[in-house]
Amino acid sequence: MEYFAKRIIPCLDVDRGRVVKGVNFVGLRDAGDPIEVAKRYNREGADEITFLDITASHENRDTIVDVVREVAKEVFIPLTVGGGIRKLDDIYRLLNVGCDKVSINSAGIDRPDFIDEASKRFGSQCIVVAIDAKRVGDGRWHIFTHGGRVDREIDAVEWAREVYSRGAGELLITSMDSDGTKAGFDNELNSKIAEVVDIPIIASGGAGTMEHIRDAFIEGEADAALAASIFHFREIDILDLKRYLRESGIAVRV
Repeated sequence: MEYFAKRIIPCLDVDRGRVVKGVNFVGLRDAGDPIEVAKRYNREGADEITFLDITASHENRDTIVDVVREVAKEVFIPLTVGGGIRKLDDIYRLLNVGCDKVSINSAGIDRPDFIDEASKRFGSQCIVVAIDAKRVGDGRWHIFTHGGRVDREIDAVEWAREVYSRGAGELLITSMDSDGTKAGFDNELNSKIAEVVDIPIIASGGAGTMEHIRDAFIEGEADAALAASIFHFREIDILDLKRYLRESGIAVRV
């Protein structure tokens, strides 16, 4: 299904209360205070903001809850939080402080029923399933976890189909081959997933130019594009990007 207005979503990887960014999930560098960065994106025309708690141990869960609480007071666009969400209580705590959606990844792989339970309790509109995929052959991708170190030997397209059937309301698809490289999204992967689900797809991993984002919408059939460093380090201005996309015939929110 095609969803009319395409969305631009900055992603804030949060490590111990700071925004960081790496390449292929490693080599992290500091990119600022999450509350200040989120406020800037709110001013600059982002459609949503995604926070990923990349060191989501029990103690860091409290940090991200505090961050979301403070950001929700200042920012008036939807907030999604992922990283370390393993229980319904984790979802409740985040929604309770102003988060709009949560992103479930490895907990859903370890126990797929968690996706059913979460969507039934909170509604599919709150549940994003994150898929970290790496190419393992011609036209084949597997799900990887633990920062890309563990091949779960699950076909990424089939997993997308399954989580859709279990009640996921949206899919965040990250190409681990492309992540942080600025070489473009894996549009082949995204378009294959778009063929088997009827929910929005967020393309992630590889944005380096405005053309890459345009191509994610046209070739990859994505409904939203997520990026980090090009926005954090002001390589691309979101309003300029939206102007470019409109001129390319792509509907975006003003």
